[in-house]
Amino acid sequence: MTLKTSLLPAALVVAGLLSGCDVPGSGAVATAPSPLPRPESQGVPEADGLSPELVSYYGRLQRGLLAQGLLRTDGGGPDAPFTARDLTRNFLRIAFYEEYADQGGTLVARESASKLHRWDKPVRLTLEFGPSVSPTKRTRDSNELAGFARRLARVTGHPVSVSRGGNFHVFILSESERRALEPRLRQLMPNISRTALNTVINLPQSTYCLAFATDPEQDGTYNQAVAIIRAEHPDLLRASCIQEEVAQGLGLSNDYPLARPSIFNDDEEFGLLTTHDEYLLKMLYDPRLRPGMTEGEARPIVERIAADLMGGTS
Repeated sequence: MTLKTSLLPAALVVAGLLSGCDVPGSGAVATAPSPLPRPESQGVPEADGLSPELVSYYGRLQRGLLAQGLLRTDGGGPDAPFTARDLTRNFLRIAFYEEYADQGGTLVARESASKLHRWDKPVRLTLEFGPSVSPTKRTRDSNELAGFARRLARVTGHPVSVSRGGNFHVFILSESERRALEPRLRQLMPNISRTALNTVINLPQSTYCLAFATDPEQDGTYNQAVAIIRAEHPDLLRASCIQEEVAQGLGLSNDYPLARPSIFNDDEEFGLLTTHDEYLLKMLYDPRLRPGMTEGEARPIVERIAADLMGGTS
């Protein structure tokens, strides 16, 4: 559910829903509810600031996924065991690879090796709502983000909080509000690339949230990030987007199909951060690792960290 590309350079993380995918270990094939038309964004009329077609579309999408046992919120269980070897493999693929690349101003799916990225300074999350978001939704989303920030701080040992004037801006916007976001993004990131702006403005319906983080010194250290989430989403998809984009904006920006139980996976089996994912975040911010490390440099250290987390078992 993610992609990564250069801005300054920067990581661009995008979550999209597959219309069909295999759920690892389940023996089942997950498919979107049928029929499920994909409305066109341009020219979609809006009522109270929200696109009624998109509200209906994503509502049906969530209901269809839940009916198939997807978007799980249990954090993983006996049906999804993992070992230190799994953690090592999954961390290396998620933290050291980019899923997408900038090709002539367009993002294309092309995985390539990267280096370790994370924050050195405290992460201060700021929520910005479009006028379309109701007071009730604003309260729910604010509570979700605040609780998740506390969880991330506890898991990583790195300062993560919600505050005004932050360095990680989380936007919750309707279709028309997102299309008008370019001036605000340029204000936050004056050197943002045209590719990143085009990705935000022309977001297809199959992509339901995204994030990008800047690494101005090209040393693997992030200093600013933005996440964008559709206001048309129903509650669980909104919470899922908040959790995935903020977590990935901390440095776990790739997806890997063998990662389970995990939200860093395109199969939609899990909707919220799992115990496995908490371990990945612990590994990312372990002081034995440092920003800018290559996969080869980090591998033996990652193996030791994963063994420590799993009590020395392989």
